Amino acid sequence: MTKPDLNLLYTLDVLLAEGSVARAARRLRLSPSAMSRALARLRETVGDPLLVRAGRGLVPTPRALELRERVSHLREEAETLLRPAEAFDLSQLKRTFVLRNRDGFVENFGPALIRLAAERAPGVRLRFLPKQDKDSASLRDGEADLETGVIGETTGPEIRAQALFHDRFIGVVRADHPLAKGAMSAARYTAGRHIQISRRGLEGGPVDTALRAIGLAREIVTAVGSFSEALALARASDLIASVPERYTGNLRAGLHSFALPFAAPEITISLLWHPRMDADPAHRWLRGCVREICA
Repeated sequence: MTKPDLNLLYTLDVLLAEGSVARAARRLRLSPSAMSRALARLRETVGDPLLVRAGRGLVPTPRALELRERVSHLREEAETLLRPAEAFDLSQLKRTFVLRNRDGFVENFGPALIRLAAERAPGVRLRFLPKQDKDSASLRDGEADLETGVIGETTGPEIRAQALFHDRFIGVVRADHPLAKGAMSAARYTAGRHIQISRRGLEGGPVDTALRAIGLAREIVTAVGSFSEALALARASDLIASVPERYTGNLRAGLHSFALPFAAPEITISLLWHPRMDADPAHRWLRGCVREICA
């Protein structure tokens, strides 16, 4: 009996994760034709088509769905098995970690995190990337080591998560805004002109859902994709921004903040990472640093 080529295991894992020959080829740095030949070998080896045409794309067969999680775990176990064991010494650790976050994280927690890391592991460098969406591809592909944010529908089911802190939405206006004086009410809040914040261009959010529950609505006059943009507009106009309180602390310097005069849902900011990094001692140390700073 011919032994299977175990090199195909990693190819199969990437193909099933991407669901596309073209994307898998880019990730493995292969030509599309080489990737197609690899898929043909996999189909012959497994005895199943694995990915079949559906419209302009490919969809996995039941056999592919059955294999996807098992193959991923096997690959991760093999990588762990073949990784050389090293004594973990923070003072000798030389490594660059990539953290992916929304605007506000670096401004509020970055300086303390960099300082703490430098004190304990001088050879460690932290690189911060903007988080444009909640997709888990960066963690899965190893492009990012950690993420912070709210768990969403597009967060991969395999992603590990640990709550860092709870946050609430507050209203923010310029210091000399009419709303900066006097008692706040839902009527005063909704009578103003508001900024919608959505990276995906959605027309509503948690604040609008809370207002609908009490029969009210706010007038949205513009939409932006980040907290910093919304606060910059609020700083220079009569517009009202509604943002997470703790996450935007330093971004709100010089502005007037107020509690929303109605019940709005809290959000949970979590630390996210891929399970293959669970046992990595340096990664565990970094997770502890982030938790310590955000506590």
